[in-house]
Amino acid sequence: MRTVSLLMCLGLAATLSVGAQNKQSIDFANTIAINPGDSEEMIMHKAAHVVPTANQMSALENEFIAFIHFGPNTFTRMEWGTGNEDPKIFDLKTLDTDQWCQAMKSAGMKMVIITVKHHDGFCLWQSRYTRHGIMSTGFRDGKGDVLKDLSASCRKYGLKLGIYLSPADLYQIENPAGLYGNLSKYTMREIPREVPGRPFANKTKFRFLVDDYNEYFLNQLFELLTEYGEVHELWFDGAHPKRKGGQQYNYKAWMELIHTLAPKAVVFGRGDVRWCGNESGSTRTTEWNVLPYGEHPDSMRQTPDLMADDVASRKKLLNAKYLHYMQAETNTSIREGWFYRDDERTLGGRQLHIPAQHPTQPRRSILRRRCARARRSGQSHQQHLRQESAQGHSKGPETTFRRQQPHFCGNNRTARDRYETRSDIRTPRRGHYDQWRVARSGSMHQCGLQTHNTPARSHH
Repeated sequence: MRTVSLLMCLGLAATLSVGAQNKQSIDFANTIAINPGDSEEMIMHKAAHVVPTANQMSALENEFIAFIHFGPNTFTRMEWGTGNEDPKIFDLKTLDTDQWCQAMKSAGMKMVIITVKHHDGFCLWQSRYTRHGIMSTGFRDGKGDVLKDLSASCRKYGLKLGIYLSPADLYQIENPAGLYGNLSKYTMREIPREVPGRPFANKTKFRFLVDDYNEYFLNQLFELLTEYGEVHELWFDGAHPKRKGGQQYNYKAWMELIHTLAPKAVVFGRGDVRWCGNESGSTRTTEWNVLPYGEHPDSMRQTPDLMADDVASRKKLLNAKYLHYMQAETNTSIREGWFYRDDERTLGGRQLHIPAQHPTQPRRSILRRRCARARRSGQSHQQHLRQESAQGHSKGPETTFRRQQPHFCGNNRTARDRYETRSDIRTPRRGHYDQWRVARSGSMHQCGLQTHNTPARSHH
């Protein structure tokens, strides 16, 4: 089955007979156009030839990854910041990303995604283009860099690195000198913009017709994709606490820069990976990854959220102008909100919890227990996958990829019961998405495992 998948991802052609009077050679591709006059039979054959790219297939095979939410909200107990926070609120004293990655690796994870900039606009890395970030805190005398530490730990423990960079930026909205929606003119600009005393080792240059905020975003993307090692996923959240000035995003420029600097990365929200439509952990009875489009995905200014129960049935495909492969992903917090809280409230059916604030030594004990729980959960997940593989979950000659149910680990019996009834998924989906939060001490607390089926847009 892996050989078949590989051949498809390489785009080798296959020939299908489509009726006695309509024979046509169809190449496997990530996007296939529907021509006027195509019969229903032809459209279905084309749908069977829409396949994931090599990057998408690699992302599907990650299966079990970690998602870190860390920032000013960790210290304010807010879910969404305002953009008006004093950076010094981020009062980090110590940071041990080796401990994070060691726990993740022992649980069998393959990648970690971190929120380097959430909607409040605070940056966890040493950006040249703003002072609203870790460079304006007391952490390591303003020289700390969470992403740099995490990137080094990922390399040490053999984990892939993903980056969540919010297009929404409340600091750039609320700051009088902010760039978001400032009605600046679109002009031809060079990316990256040089900053005296901070040269780039990577000498790649881009020229884009953009306004002030798109230039800012592209400059920051350049930093993230050239100074922190290989990046395998970019997360563009679709949530917007506030907008201003009719600000538009130049996704075409963003994607050109990403494809050039991070050729192995998939992008959440722009053509590669999509949101399943909710944060409750629910997916459709059958989550088809071949989707109907009214225009070519590469030319779309915005990828809409797909929240309906039916997004890719045969009826939907028959009305499409293009068919495109875009895998679905669920992302569900085990508790109220995504950031660390020093309380023990949990959502229904989810029995794991975050420890309350304790003196240093008790917290370390709790962390050891939670790391052990992560290892046990990861081992259970891997055993479940091995059992599936041994049983053989292909069905019928038309099924190209191994079927894979969402799996659950830990104590979430309610959610596990709900999902294990869904056995008819014909396209591969990632298995787990582990939700982690970083405590104010800089140590990692595991909050429990949740489904991660394979991100377009989430509403964090």
